[in-house]
Amino acid sequence: MKDHLESSIFGDHEDTAEHVEEVHAAPPTSRREIRELELAARRRGGRGSRKGRGAKGGPGTPKGKPSIFRRLLVIVLALAVIGGGVAVAYKALRPVVEGFLESNDYPGPGTGEVRVTIDKGSGGTSIAKTLAEQDVVKSSKAFIEAANNDPKSAGIQPGIYTMKKQMKASDALALLVDPKNRLITRVTIPEGLWADEIYARLSKSSGIPVDQYVAAAKQVDELGLPPSAKGNIEGYLFPASYEFGPTATALDQLKQMVAESTKRLEALNIAPDQMERVVTVASLVEGEAQNEADRSKVARVVENRLATKMSLGFDSTVNYIFKKRGVPTQEMLDSNNPYNTRRFPGLPPGPISNPGESALKAAAAPVAGPWLYFVTVDLDTGETKFAATYPEHQRNVAQFQKWCADNKGKC
Repeated sequence: MKDHLESSIFGDHEDTAEHVEEVHAAPPTSRREIRELELAARRRGGRGSRKGRGAKGGPGTPKGKPSIFRRLLVIVLALAVIGGGVAVAYKALRPVVEGFLESNDYPGPGTGEVRVTIDKGSGGTSIAKTLAEQDVVKSSKAFIEAANNDPKSAGIQPGIYTMKKQMKASDALALLVDPKNRLITRVTIPEGLWADEIYARLSKSSGIPVDQYVAAAKQVDELGLPPSAKGNIEGYLFPASYEFGPTATALDQLKQMVAESTKRLEALNIAPDQMERVVTVASLVEGEAQNEADRSKVARVVENRLATKMSLGFDSTVNYIFKKRGVPTQEMLDSNNPYNTRRFPGLPPGPISNPGESALKAAAAPVAGPWLYFVTVDLDTGETKFAATYPEHQRNVAQFQKWCADNKGKC
């Protein structure tokens, strides 16, 4: 039985059938069966003679157990099949397994440099997507997880930031939540400055040379000035706090300031053909009024004097000619420049400074009143007195002179 099982698994099935045939053969009972037995005997004889020539035992050597080499071969082939299946499975499943085990974050600190723009109104998901697309962080998920763990993430401001590629998500977040890392030019322009003073401030903040601002101011077709300005930018560089991006040119910055000025004028319902006059009066108000409460009164004095054909006689217009602040010298007052309102009646040829919104409002709608004169009687407080008549004005001037006498070196 053992020999039979081993032969069934490892041996030659044809030989096994032959052996069974020899054991169980019955005497032939017909001519056909005799013929089939004769043929079978011939076949066995042929195989036996061939085997006899190649076998050590010679003809008639009984069939034995399959050789050890045959068994080993079968075992090796079976293991190869199993091993091949394992290899295929490993190759197919390896990315999936690694995906579960691999971190979705870079270890940092990152390399190189990349500029990332955070648009206004961007939420955490949008910012995470932008960072992942630029390979600043390894995945949106890593950044979102870091943001969810830091309350400051809600304060990320729009702007342009210099970052590294392949940063740790928490490091990228720390950079973005600090507004100091925004690549912007911040500058505050106070009321009443001359254009060249504004160029100097812009240049100091942006690093752009002053001469580029001067050149940009001559690009009249690009600035967006109202037609009544006749290409003169003075008066239209609206005083305010500005933020300019790192790629903003001198022209870009001036255009933004002009646009702000025209927007404020439009909000006051000033028609484009009237903007130049309003801005000019507002610049005079800015140059002469010491206190907010006095602006509308100064504007009224301007309009009353223009209506009575009086010269304005303002020191601020003379200072504009020489770009020198303070009390004008007699030589300055004698200037034959049309901006000298002590010698020439009417408004100066254009604005003498860049007025703020309160001066624009005062010029657009002066308070009603009979005043023709005003004088500041206390330079420390800016107290100013208004008069409708010249004698009244002279009394106010005397008060100012006394203040000067009592405060040597301040007048």
